[in-house]
Amino acid sequence: MNWVALKMLMGDKAKYLGIVFGVSFAALLMAQQSAIFCGLMRNTTSQIRDIQGADLWVMDRNVQFVDDTKPLSENALYRVRGVEGVRWAVRLYKGLARARLDDGNFQQVILIGVDDATLTGAPAVEQGKLLHGKLEDLRRPDAVIMDEFGWRYLYGDEPFAPGKSIEMNDKRAVVVGLAKCNPTFQTFPILYCTYTQAVKYVPQERKTLTFVLAKAADGVTPEQLCERIEQQTGDLRALTDEQFFWSTIGYYLKRTGIPINFGITVALGFFVGCAIAGQTFYLFTIENLKQFGSLKAMGVSNGRLVRMIMLQALVVGTIGYGLGVGGAALFGYVFERVVTNAPPAFHFPWQVLALTAGAVFVIITVSAAVSLRRVLFLEPAVVFR
Repeated sequence: MNWVALKMLMGDKAKYLGIVFGVSFAALLMAQQSAIFCGLMRNTTSQIRDIQGADLWVMDRNVQFVDDTKPLSENALYRVRGVEGVRWAVRLYKGLARARLDDGNFQQVILIGVDDATLTGAPAVEQGKLLHGKLEDLRRPDAVIMDEFGWRYLYGDEPFAPGKSIEMNDKRAVVVGLAKCNPTFQTFPILYCTYTQAVKYVPQERKTLTFVLAKAADGVTPEQLCERIEQQTGDLRALTDEQFFWSTIGYYLKRTGIPINFGITVALGFFVGCAIAGQTFYLFTIENLKQFGSLKAMGVSNGRLVRMIMLQALVVGTIGYGLGVGGAALFGYVFERVVTNAPPAFHFPWQVLALTAGAVFVIITVSAAVSLRRVLFLEPAVVFR
């Protein structure tokens, strides 16, 4: 009987392809928009993932996300170092600066100042993040390392060559290296330099320290150290990488319209898929009522007919799902390779595949349910009319 169900399904090529197209379009739209949404949310945490080597971040208690920088006094560093369980703690500057290029144009850049002595927070050499130059070059006068997307954004297809100079706060900065960084939400070029140099590249303020990076001593978990720092200091907030990651994403989910906008698009894809697949599947069932009546007249039970229709729906759903998520993945693959002068916002985790599969299952189930009523209450005598 399964073979009969498949022959009935594929007998009318136009309706069969119409159902597959409806499911494929819905899966493509839901998967593609969900992947772009995940990419945007992931981009908001790029600096948290790039700056490695420490167990936790210490910041002002009112900081809500990684770009919500509230300067600390230098005493905060020594207070953190005085907490029991801290192996070491170093300065980190993160902020926006205005760079003047050789042609006279100005460009906003993300400026990251790492610890002068240890260079903690700089691109990780062992992970292949440093594409050109040496990390020790940051200790040279006026030296900065630029990210590769920033280089393409500013200089296009020009091959990288150390020695390019820009100006920030009336002071020269010389690009001595190129780093591979995660795409940022703001798409500004990223510049790494030492902390001492960073405070010279921005307008003078009474407080310049942005974050304190700390490492837990042996036998102390990062979570325990966070609690100790908050209890002992009182006005500081300490978060692990993962906690800061989700805190930043939570801010964008609550305070921006990104989830609503993408949610509307994903919902639209779901309802369009339901409408197209449901209507086409219903018409397909109506046109095959005599065949279902013949099967009933031969003694086929309603349960068997239900399984036949669900098999047809599962076949259509599986093919449509595969084509849809395959098209979404192909879009992301091409998008990441065509757009080279700006960071692409596309991330395709397994959760997107699972959620899209669940939505497609609901679509085909609803489509089959619309048709089942006519089949279950069908009189076998219809074949003689």
